[in-house]
Amino acid sequence: MRWNLLVRKTHSWGAILVALPVIVIIGTGLLLQLKKQIAWVQPAEFEGTGTTPAVSLDQVMRAASTVPSAEVRGWEDVRRIDVRPGKGVAKVWTRNGWEVQVDLGTSRVLHSAYRRSDLIESLHDGSWFHEHAKLWVFFPAGLTLLVLWLTGMYLFALPVWVRRRRPPRVQSAKVRSGS
Repeated sequence: MRWNLLVRKTHSWGAILVALPVIVIIGTGLLLQLKKQIAWVQPAEFEGTGTTPAVSLDQVMRAASTVPSAEVRGWEDVRRIDVRPGKGVAKVWTRNGWEVQVDLGTSRVLHSAYRRSDLIESLHDGSWFHEHAKLWVFFPAGLTLLVLWLTGMYLFALPVWVRRRRPPRVQSAKVRSGS
């Protein structure tokens, strides 16, 4: 089989094989690129008072538990707490996907909203589907996407390379008969 034909077949069949995982990767990747600009993906970050935390983690926890939709009854309901002293805010990420932003100066709830960026990220890397999908479906799809890029660049560059290697054509001059 000729090299050019192999490259074209690899490019065509590779695109078909990874079409579904790659569209998930592309779609979720685009959303993740805009997560700071689209509050639907990730809640906007509010600023608290001061830059030195004046409240304890227990006070942050009590404040988060005042938001009914966050369903915080104890530490087991909290996935993580992101403390941002420079912004004066602590973000409490709950197990049910909510984010509660608490002022580190007053322990007042600044904002609460559903946080979709973690879900979108798990879709993006394939871990949402199954623990093995990340390694056995999405990783090979990424490698195939790399091969598609390489073969696509080859198919794009080949005609340019061939044209540049070809010797220039000598155009024959038309001799006109005098009038």
